[in-house]
Amino acid sequence: MRSILETIRERVLLGDGALGTYFYDKGIALGTNTDLLNLQEPELVLSAHQEYIRAGSQVIETNTFGANRFKLAAQPISQNEIKEINLQGALLAKKAAGNTVYVAGSIGPSGLYPLTGDNITADDVSLSFQEHASPLLEAEVDLLILETFSYLEELLTAIHACRRLAPDIPIIAQMVFPAKGLTVDGRDALSCADSAIDAGANVFGSNCGRGVKAMLAAFEKLAALKDQVPLSAFPNAGLPEVVGDRTVYSAQPAYMAAGLSEMIKLGARLVGGCCGTTPAHIHEFKQVLRLKKRFAARGAIESKASLERPGERPETAQKGAFLEGLQDTALPVIVELDPPVHLNIGTIIEGAKALKECGASAISLAEHPLAILRADNLSLAHIIKEEVGIETILHLTCRDKNVLGLQAQIMAAHFLGINAILAITGDPASASDQPGVTGVFDLDSIGLVRTISRFNAGFNLAGRSMQGRTHISIGVAFSYRPSNPTMQLRKLEKKAAAGAHFVMTQPMFDPDHIEKTMELTQKLGLMIFPGIFPLISARNAEFLHNEVPGISVPAHIRKRLWEFDKAADQRKAAMEITQKLISEIKEFVHGMYVISPLNKWEVAKALVEFIRTS
Repeated sequence: MRSILETIRERVLLGDGALGTYFYDKGIALGTNTDLLNLQEPELVLSAHQEYIRAGSQVIETNTFGANRFKLAAQPISQNEIKEINLQGALLAKKAAGNTVYVAGSIGPSGLYPLTGDNITADDVSLSFQEHASPLLEAEVDLLILETFSYLEELLTAIHACRRLAPDIPIIAQMVFPAKGLTVDGRDALSCADSAIDAGANVFGSNCGRGVKAMLAAFEKLAALKDQVPLSAFPNAGLPEVVGDRTVYSAQPAYMAAGLSEMIKLGARLVGGCCGTTPAHIHEFKQVLRLKKRFAARGAIESKASLERPGERPETAQKGAFLEGLQDTALPVIVELDPPVHLNIGTIIEGAKALKECGASAISLAEHPLAILRADNLSLAHIIKEEVGIETILHLTCRDKNVLGLQAQIMAAHFLGINAILAITGDPASASDQPGVTGVFDLDSIGLVRTISRFNAGFNLAGRSMQGRTHISIGVAFSYRPSNPTMQLRKLEKKAAAGAHFVMTQPMFDPDHIEKTMELTQKLGLMIFPGIFPLISARNAEFLHNEVPGISVPAHIRKRLWEFDKAADQRKAAMEITQKLISEIKEFVHGMYVISPLNKWEVAKALVEFIRTS
């Protein structure tokens, strides 16, 4: 399997829940040292892991949380047996996980902090952490999870100890923030995260504590890091209550899932449960959070450490060869043409030539829009650029290719001289006209933007040098929703932060909406190309308004077109409406993106001529 750090760059992963709660439900007496069960009841430990995996866990933790020399000092066991507890715990988890689930070596605090007397030093504690981690690493766990730490000093000691043993192992560091996002000694969650990451942790988060609400308070602080480091969240099922001879946690799975959903919005990439949670909770989390095998989340998120390696930070000041080529020219006009659904490309080459002659700046080529099979847009983009001599913009969707294919396509565009890519998630595969089509969605549009940006910086998604750099202008889509623009604007802000350079919007028909879009996006420093779609009939307007997501044709335009009985009159009126729109926005937009209706390039040509002559 790939490193968990590569996986959580693309999707949220679901961890497991409490092991102690599971064991007590199975009849193990309260107060029993559950780490010893690795040797005493291995089948019970194995069944716990297996139940969590069946419930949906994609990351499971070894039953070794307290298996250190200090916490086991009260037990009549030798140092070698402590090693065996950890080794067996890792092997049991790996047996359950197979090759499809990640195994995290669980390491808890020593139980000694803050250090008092007793002739125990920080060096003693550091050695204990190395003894704890060594057998887990020997069993080849996929990562280490340092969890339930209350004191930052001890967590940093643990991180340094583990890093000395394994410089490259992924490390998740989790602390307890009982209230207001503060540790028991008053340290702020954000400052703790910065210190842990600087010490060598790859992921920072919180577990245990006082339940979902308290953890949300910590995540509101940690959210400042969500675009820099992945976060993790494993809350308790509320506060415990002793009922008879049982400890009961009251928080219901659905309530916890709602809280985790909020934490995901704030940057959590690995979520699960702590005290009081069971496989039933994990099953509920999977259902409510819809964490699927190919969950398209927020795109690739790099760790703070990897972003700060010399030369890897994207050079956002550069806008790519396509946009640089538009400097000091007339108002740029992009025209979209769909590749044909057959092998005859003569018509589209003819259209591209005519559009260049009348003043178009570039031809935009979609990739299987609506999941309908069309000719390969990359090869067509190259042919048009070579034969016609006009810039081409390649649409690249996350639907049709996995991470390998997407990165190979970026490289191919570079080799073929394509200077602009529009990064989009892609329409659902279920709409396809081909049998058995499924969507891939290893990345979403934000992840794809970040991937192209890394290639511009000279690195692939895994952080390896490409021995050169691409110089691609990165475009993204945007849909202005007048009733609630905030959601789409926030997504656009993330795309800009990931490295986008320009925007091609969904078709827009209202000059006020276009002006508002320019106003709202001004601070992002993106070049905005409003989508201009020349309607061709009243039925066409109704179809777009009612059946195409993200497109809203104003009622007054639809009403105006229905005033004419003949299609020719409707088309004439629609052209007049479009020309009026162009005249009203021409002075304040960065450029225009003309979409050919039903791939009729002649209609787009008439509009380009109007733009150039009006």
